[in-house]
Amino acid sequence: MFFTYILQSEKDKKLYIGFTDNVEKRLEEHNEGINISTKSRAPFKLLYYEALPTKEEALRRENFYKSGRGHEVIYKILFKSLLR
Repeated sequence: MFFTYILQSEKDKKLYIGFTDNVEKRLEEHNEGINISTKSRAPFKLLYYEALPTKEEALRRENFYKSGRGHEVIYKILFKSLLR
């Protein structure tokens, strides 16, 4: 099982989109500064994740979320979750 996830930097409030096979471990890595691309933006909080059966599908979903249409979907998902 693989996961596509969305984090938000508590420092600059920007989103980070990625995929992994272990969401909890990956969040820890981001927050501990192990990931060079996000090191200066830590700490992060997990906003959303979804499970996918294969690495290829998780990567495809990550790439979609990074696209213009994907950004629209992300904001709709996150907005709906705020209304609950």
